[in-house]
Amino acid sequence: MADGTPPFTIGIEEEYLLVDQQTFKLAQAPDSLIETCKADLAGQVSPEFLQCQIEIGTGVCQTIGEARKDLAHLRRTVARHAADYGLAPIAASCHPFADWKDQHHTDKERYNKLRRDLAGVARRMLICGMHVHVGIPDEDMRINLVNQLKYFLPHLHALSTSSPYWQSEDTGMNSYRLTVFDNLPRTGLPPYMKDWAQFSSTVETLIDLGLIEDASKIWWDLRPSSKFPTIESRICDVAPRMEVTLTLAALTQCLTRMLWRKSMDGDGWRVEQNFMISENRWRAQRYGVSEGLIDFGRKSLIPFAQAVDEIIELIEEDAEALSCVPEVLAAREIVKTGTSADQQRKVFAGAKDAGASDQEALNAVVESLIADFAADL
Repeated sequence: MADGTPPFTIGIEEEYLLVDQQTFKLAQAPDSLIETCKADLAGQVSPEFLQCQIEIGTGVCQTIGEARKDLAHLRRTVARHAADYGLAPIAASCHPFADWKDQHHTDKERYNKLRRDLAGVARRMLICGMHVHVGIPDEDMRINLVNQLKYFLPHLHALSTSSPYWQSEDTGMNSYRLTVFDNLPRTGLPPYMKDWAQFSSTVETLIDLGLIEDASKIWWDLRPSSKFPTIESRICDVAPRMEVTLTLAALTQCLTRMLWRKSMDGDGWRVEQNFMISENRWRAQRYGVSEGLIDFGRKSLIPFAQAVDEIIELIEEDAEALSCVPEVLAAREIVKTGTSADQQRKVFAGAKDAGASDQEALNAVVESLIADFAADL
């Protein structure tokens, strides 16, 4: 903008799993399905590392309302074309009962190289995530905001958790996805960087050594995007329901604006050590919204509902300015009703109470995820 205010535009990327509508097992995406989706969605859809995955991305959106229209169109189109093959997309970070050893990666040089480089770690990547981009043109400001925003990543992650099951077992985690993803190199919380020059120098060192091709191979929970003038939050599980995705995007957008605003007033957020934030990251991964997080200022655990209320108060004027007050306030409903991980467990328990076998109960979980995908469209 002319006055130096960042645009705070948003873009949302989601990864989906494809399942058979009858057996609820994972299914490979036929090449013709990908091509049909590409024909309808131009550059907004692509295959992912595994053949059972498909990835979509919105355009650059000015508001959450604009993102809702684009994301609904993307979800509807993928679901419609998948149905022609007897398939359905689900937006959960782990399939409840699939075995990663049965899956095959997409035969593209990019993915072939990834498998060669990461060996057995790559094969286990039967996981899906969501990414939120927020437009920040100034490079040094991007680094400044990454340093501050990472404090709130556990809060965002807790609200998103959608992966309690892995290979037919309840892992006890609300996000098993993060457990799998953390096996990759260059993951986790971003380190503190002084400015853009330090970040660029660090990346260039790895490129010059031939260890990575570009910054897209840095898979931190939050990073300056390698392609766009944005910061990119990558910590969240993908959300089965679109409205949850939009709440997570709205919170990310508003938190970014709030931190920028305070930085401009000379009152930036205190940058905590990764060691401390990692404790909250673990609690979010393990418990979702059912247990509290550490408030480092108070040096105490506070209930998650209180943490959300305090975030909403912090970003009140930002939500007004960015026209996303309803989406921000919806975070309270997620806390009240539980995340997708909590809902999946309820479906499983209900099926078991009705006399279902373990496999039938897991099938019921997948069936509920199919319904969730279409619920807000």
